[in-house]
Amino acid sequence: MTTAGLARPVVSLAAIRAAADRLVGVANRTPLLPVPSLSQAHGVPVAIKCEQLQPVGAFKIRGACTALAALPAEALARGVITYSSGNHGQALAFAAARLGVRAVIVMPDQAPGVKVAAVRRQGGEVIFGGTTSAERHDRAYAIAADEGLTMVPPFESLEVIAGQGTCGLEILEDWPEVDTILAPVGGGGLLAGISAAAAALRPGLRVVGVEPEGAPKLARALDAGKPVTLERTGSLADGLLPLSIGALPFAVMRDIVHEAVLVSETEIGDAVRFLHRELGLAAEPSGAVTTAAVLANRVQLTGPTALILSGGNVDPDLFLRLVH
Repeated sequence: MTTAGLARPVVSLAAIRAAADRLVGVANRTPLLPVPSLSQAHGVPVAIKCEQLQPVGAFKIRGACTALAALPAEALARGVITYSSGNHGQALAFAAARLGVRAVIVMPDQAPGVKVAAVRRQGGEVIFGGTTSAERHDRAYAIAADEGLTMVPPFESLEVIAGQGTCGLEILEDWPEVDTILAPVGGGGLLAGISAAAAALRPGLRVVGVEPEGAPKLARALDAGKPVTLERTGSLADGLLPLSIGALPFAVMRDIVHEAVLVSETEIGDAVRFLHRELGLAAEPSGAVTTAAVLANRVQLTGPTALILSGGNVDPDLFLRLVH
């Protein structure tokens, strides 16, 4: 897939299905878990798509493995690099290790220890690269140029977006009645992939992005009609803090996604606690924002609704503080 000459990049259903085929035996087909209390409160069926059950604890395995599968042997032989708050880095290290490929991950200076340890456990080489996504981006590209490494970006890639789209494909196949899908928004790769699957299979399906109040990237982009760079971002949801929605994801989703829901820090913490106490699930704050939006009545549900719990790689100390 390429963006060359395309005014509006397209991620085709064929590309998403091809990604799904390649992921068999690598990524899990995660379950949709009904949430009776939310269903009763909102008068429509509500279920959680449990991406924390992936081998690396997050949906990112879908895009990372898909992107590596698309690289030529020569590019793989040079080794790969990315910039990541944690989950994409861990997923890329996991995928690279399966192929015997070197993986370098540029992470935030303040990255949660659990995510740094996970990247290293998968064989990734960690380099710390500042406090913002922009700083990590610049550091990673500089290292790639110096060492001849192949960049595998976390969201600015049609292959990555197609891989993330397999999450939406599974929801649509497993729950044909679904009316609405809520997805967390970091760089936008997951939301874009789900949008592409929805546009192909269920035009008109409601796809909603959810982000922290301290990182309203999608909300600003929807208002402006284009990505907007924020001065700063901050939240417990450390995986959702890019300063801007990705240009490529936004181009894919812009005619499909029309809603951005913002949730507060308190609401995110309440959602982590709710998922643990009600369902026995360990969610990282970034993964819990969709539940937070519904739990706090930030979004009006119009029919059967799937909430993507995008990951469970949460710092143990933070998790204990949030659930007690």
